[in-house]
Formats: sequence, structure tokens, C-alpha cells
Amino acid sequence: MFFSIIIPLYNRPQEISELLETLTQQTYKQFEVLVIEDGSVNRAEDIVKSYENKLNIRYFEKANEGQGFTRNFGFERAKGDYFVVFDSDCLIPADYLQIVNDSLNKNWLDAYGGPDGAHESFTPLQKAISYSMTSPFTTGGIRGGKKGIGQFHPRSFNMGISRQVWEKAGGFIITRLGEDIEYSIRIHSLGYKIGLIPDAVVYHKRRTDFLKFYKQIHFFGRARINIYKFFPSQLKLVHFFPAFATLGMLFTIIANIAQWRIALLCNIILTIYILLIFFHSWMKNKSAKIAFLSIIAAFTQLIAYGLGFMQDFWKRVVLKRS
Repeated sequence: MFFSIIIPLYNRPQEISELLETLTQQTYKQFEVLVIEDGSVNRAEDIVKSYENKLNIRYFEKANEGQGFTRNFGFERAKGDYFVVFDSDCLIPADYLQIVNDSLNKNWLDAYGGPDGAHESFTPLQKAISYSMTSPFTTGGIRGGKKGIGQFHPRSFNMGISRQVWEKAGGFIITRLGEDIEYSIRIHSLGYKIGLIPDAVVYHKRRTDFLKFYKQIHFFGRARINIYKFFPSQLKLVHFFPAFATLGMLFTIIANIAQWRIALLCNIILTIYILLIFFHSWMKNKSAKIAFLSIIAAFTQLIAYGLGFMQDFWKRVVLKRS
């Protein structure tokens, strides 16, 4: 099988260099790489060209439209039987394409997704954010796990679609705010088989500080309401949990200030939750520092998603603004 790897790029030349270096190490060699510069000011043309002797690679530039439509640009120019999409801040294990090819030959999927993990080279903060995004104690637990809730929806940092799916479903119809989930739901609706390839792991760098992480996750919370506008049935109770948690933390603060009796119960629940995150992260990462940062990451994630979700729920669902 011949794969076309599609990578949208926006002002991240150093990251694309690291990603391309990992692609030179793939044990499966039947693939091409398309890097599409999405209106970047800080361009990576010279970096990409430096890999022309190591990879079957093509470089394109276009006006800024966002990652969804930039992937469409790549799909239209891809030569492969199967299209693979990565974010530019990912590192790809050397056996990734071999795993995907073997899996598809054994159990065909029209579209697939894979998990993300933390590379040993990541900073403690990046590892803490990666933990939060994949932990069972946060909303990240439903991302790329073997036991999902409802339909499995591949995420665009690590997903693939067959050429047949693209020819039938077309590309992304929104360019951001949940574009990958909308695309997955639409592929499901056409009767195609979508699944998780558990061993097709990528190392996703995430953000490098908590403020950037907050902004990213706030965007994710808003994206869930954007998906609801396309597919109302896809808004599940689980998607409200970060908002409930955010309101619960606000209530706990008020209860303590007002010295209500229920404050003690709230404090106990909050303490248990913090300890669960700390010790679970410590066991997983073998680091007390990462475990402590994981607490901050988890609360940042819950609050950011919860506030983003509530903001657009109020504007777009309650007030019915576009």
C-alpha cells in the first residue's frame, strides 16, 4: 500500500524539521510526504527542501485558511492509496507505517485513528500535559483509548482515510473548531468502517506552557458546540462533565468563603480527586515533579474546556447566535 502523509504547517519550521527527521527512519518505505504551508510568515521551505534526498517529499504554499482546508489541499494533490494526517508538532515512531500497513491488511478500516503519547525527550510540563490529555480522570480519557464512549472519532493529529473515503465523502467542510470530529461523524454516516489502531502511536508535543494549553483547550470546548450545530445527537452527557466540574470548583470556593457546612464535603471530594491524579501520574511517569504538574494540567484542562463549552453553549444554543 502506498501512503500519502499530509502535514499542514503554520509558522513552525523547527517542529517540521523534527517530524520529517522521524519520517526518514520509517521501516516501511512506500510513502510520500506533502507539506502544505498555510500562509506562514515564518516559512519552512529551505528546511523541507533539505529532506528531498531523504524522503519522497513535496512542498506547497497557499493562503491561510486553517488546518482543515489545508489538509483538503493536500488530499487533492496526493498520489497514495491511503492518506495519513499528522499535526506538525508530532514525532513518529520508526515502525508506525509498518504497524498501520499490517493492521489494515489484517483488518481493513476505511478510516483509522491512533493514540498519542509522551516521548522521553519531552519536558516534564509536556509530559504532564500529555498525561492530562490521556488520563481517565480528565476529559482526555476518551481520546484514543481502547474503551471509548460511543463511536470512535479519529483526531487529526493521528488519523488516516482511504482514497475511496475521500472520493466519496470529500474533505473537511469546516477548517477549525472540531473539523476532525465532524469529518469522522460524516464518514460514519456514509457506512464506512472506522476504528482505532492501538499500536499506531505518535508522540504529540502539546503546548509548552500552561497559558498556551489553556487557550488550546478553551478552543476545544467551543469546538464541541460547533459540532453540535452540525450533529445535535452527538452532544452527550460526558461532554458536559468539564462544565459541571468547573461549576463545582466555583461552588467549592464560594462554600468555603461563606463557611457553609457543605464546604467540608466539597473539600474532601476535591482532595481525593487531586490525590488520584497525583498518584496515578506518579505511577505512570515515575516522577513526583510530573505528577505535581499533572494536577495543574488537569485543572487547567477541565476549567478551559468547561468555560469554552459554556461560552458557546450560551451564545449558540441558548441565544441562538451564529
